[in-house]
This record gives sequence, structure tokens and C-alpha cells, in this order.
Amino acid sequence: MQATMQRLGLTMRDEAACAATIGLTLRDSFPALYPGMSDEQAELCVTTYRDIYFENVAANIPDLFPHVAESLAALHARDIMMSIASSRSSPSLHLFLRESGIAPYFSYVIGSDSVTRHKPDPEPVLKSLRELGFSPSEAIVVGDMPVDILMARNAGVEAVGVSWGNATSANLLEAGARCVIDDMRELVAICS
Repeated sequence: MQATMQRLGLTMRDEAACAATIGLTLRDSFPALYPGMSDEQAELCVTTYRDIYFENVAANIPDLFPHVAESLAALHARDIMMSIASSRSSPSLHLFLRESGIAPYFSYVIGSDSVTRHKPDPEPVLKSLRELGFSPSEAIVVGDMPVDILMARNAGVEAVGVSWGNATSANLLEAGARCVIDDMRELVAICS
């Protein structure tokens, strides 16, 4: 985001301000950082961000948090169906999943470009449930930001927060998380 700001000559926002937009779509993130930004300016920011992102994508594949891969494998082995609803665009989301080796664990993946309404709107969760044939009472949403928890609650789905994201445990609980876990292996126990 800061590279986009620099390239477009925008007033630089610090890392904390940028991190506070995690969970929002890119289209919503820039106006959140620059209130009053026009639609045209926001679209230019999105285009510039994506240009910069794809110029550097190979160096930006994030490492998985500890115990994520083995926990996903354990859940998958129990025939627990998993999906992803992300504010990230589908191309980079699928790239991350493939490069991280966890793509096979997910039955359905929704990027921001797969829905018309974004977090905290329930559309991503409701679309996943419809596609996979589950009711809200049969699902759990796991998220690291309050918008994830609110999306779950708006869909009538229980939510579990994770402490290793950018929000505090208190933020996640205030948003309505049933609990906040500190280690992905705790999710395996919750789903037993």
C-alpha cells in the first residue's frame, strides 16, 4: 500500500493505518485511508497497487503461521469441508494457496471479485454455504479481523477469532467471536 502511495504521490500513511484496513477490499481500503477520495482516485490506487503487487508477487508469498498446514490436513482427514472467503482478489488468493501447498484442503474459494457485497456483509459466507450445501448452524467462520466475525454473525454462523492477525483478541470478542484461539491446533479440537 505504501508503494502505491509513493508511486501516486499520496501523503504516506503508516503501517498501522494500512494494517487497520486488512479485511477490506482494496477498493474500500484506500478511501478508508483517504476520506473524501473520489471513485476515480480509488480505482487508480487499486490498479497501481495490483501493478506493483504482480511486479513483486514471487517475493510476497507469505509463510503460513505455525501449525496451520498440519491442522488443515487433520481437519481434511476428518472430512471436514473447508472454504475460504477472502477480501483478496481470486488470482492472488489462488496463487497463495497453491504456493503454500494448502489448496487441496479447500472445497470452495471466494475472492473479493466473486461477490458483489463484501465483509462484513454475509454474502461471502452465504454463497459458500449454498455452494457446499450447508446451513449456518453447521458452519464455523474463522477470522483474524472484526469484519470476519461480523460477516459470520450477519450470516447467522458461529465465529472463532484467531490471535495471530492484526486485531486484538478483545476486538474479536467485541465483534462477537465465540472465542479466540492462539494456535491453529485449537481449531482441530473445537471441530472434534
